[in-house]
Amino acid sequence: MTSLAPAIRAGGVRVRSYVALTKPRIVELLLVTTLPTMLVAKRGVPSVGLMVATLAGGALAAGGANAINMVIDRDIDKVMHRTRRRPLVTGELTPARAMVFALALELAAFVELDLAVNLLSAVLAVSATLFYVFVYTLWLKRTSTQNVVIGGAAGAVPVLVGWAAVTDRLGWAPLVLFAVIFIWTPPHFWALAVRYRDDYEAAHVPMLPVVTTLARTARQILFYSVALVAVTVLFDVVGHMGALYLAAAIVLGAVFLVHAEALRRRQTAASAMALFRYSITYLTLLFAAMAGDVLLRYH
Repeated sequence: MTSLAPAIRAGGVRVRSYVALTKPRIVELLLVTTLPTMLVAKRGVPSVGLMVATLAGGALAAGGANAINMVIDRDIDKVMHRTRRRPLVTGELTPARAMVFALALELAAFVELDLAVNLLSAVLAVSATLFYVFVYTLWLKRTSTQNVVIGGAAGAVPVLVGWAAVTDRLGWAPLVLFAVIFIWTPPHFWALAVRYRDDYEAAHVPMLPVVTTLARTARQILFYSVALVAVTVLFDVVGHMGALYLAAAIVLGAVFLVHAEALRRRQTAASAMALFRYSITYLTLLFAAMAGDVLLRYH
């Protein structure tokens, strides 16, 4: 048994490294938006099998996309303090192994969604990966201050996948939900980029806080925050939601604006991180309220 201990430990490290490639916290946040979307599309609770299959496929696709991103960005990750412990930087995994793993996840995602859900959801999930890899990671991230704005479209696709899984089509309601995530992404990520501005500058990544003043970044964050609240209220109409969702959208949105305005006034890393942390809570509670609204009205 003693002789097996090193091998077991090594195997555990390898498994943790592969899991780290998928960026589990990001995948978790994407799934938080997918499930409530499915409830809204169904106007009730879809079958357990459909929910599990959709979430599994979405997790595989998102994990594969994140792994490819780590392979491409390993030179940046090596420079940035926040990412120096990632497995491709530490040498726990080789780029070749990571890429094979990532492509296997993408293939599994497409096949699983196509067979267990429908073709539209499979195409949407893999299309998000292609956009994330080729448009955001390979093109915009290192060349444009609009990298997060345009690249955020990839992170908004899971709501389309969830809607398509239930209805096998798209419409105005899922497109407005897509817009919610799309508009939420810049203030969410720019707030984090304020905190890690020096990291991005050292890595020559033109995030907005790197190429302009904190005052202008804060104004842009406030602008997108106002737009975000407006779009969440619009979804109440387009998505035929009820009082619970509308109240949550207004109250949660008001708190979001308070944080954004605080950042504009104080212009500190602490206020930026307060907004960043709240943005995650905001999205989680907003979509939880969406699910709760449907369950109260249709069950």
